[in-house]
Amino acid sequence: MKLAIIGTSGFVGKALLKEALDRNYEVLSISRDKNKVTFSDHPKLTTLSIDVYDVEKLAKALEGTDVVISAFNAGWSNPNLYNDNIQGFQDIESAIKLAEVKRFIMIGGAGTLSVNGRQLVDSPDFPLEIKPGAKSCRDFFNVLKKEQFLDWTYFSPAPEMVPGATDGRTGKYRLGTDSPVFDENGRSRISVEDTAVAVLDEVENKQFIKKQFTAAY
Repeated sequence: MKLAIIGTSGFVGKALLKEALDRNYEVLSISRDKNKVTFSDHPKLTTLSIDVYDVEKLAKALEGTDVVISAFNAGWSNPNLYNDNIQGFQDIESAIKLAEVKRFIMIGGAGTLSVNGRQLVDSPDFPLEIKPGAKSCRDFFNVLKKEQFLDWTYFSPAPEMVPGATDGRTGKYRLGTDSPVFDENGRSRISVEDTAVAVLDEVENKQFIKKQFTAAY
């Protein structure tokens, strides 16, 4: 099986790339700058620098892949983050369809998860600095739910998935769908390494076709 991972120079993308290579997949890495991608000398890795807004070029690169995983983000400090994210998500979706790849896994945001009927992004204490990005993920998810051609999956990370988590890769997690998975202390947390485990497990298990899911300890 050949995977394409978009956004491999980012926080989540790096973890996805490592997990996929550790599982011996053939991987196509797509990022803005392939020189920032780790494991560039891995025999099963091909790295390309592609702007996701170039739909035709992206589609050509994706031809022949079995699964596309997108960890694309237009940059948290981007003043036009909402619009650039939405455009990027739409262009990635279009490119995948042009390439005639059926399976698509999107790494979205935790803000799309709901507690007591309210999505986290709409809660009054949701961090303002990441709200535009979270809203773009939620709004595109509403578009994705109407997608008929693709066998899509929308992954929402646990609300507490931050750089520097000490857990590393445990290979253990619990699954949920549209609500956070809480532990006995009322926290919903997971390392980025185990996030990658959960996503790659979904590649293999196909439990959430045309559905949203999440994972946490």
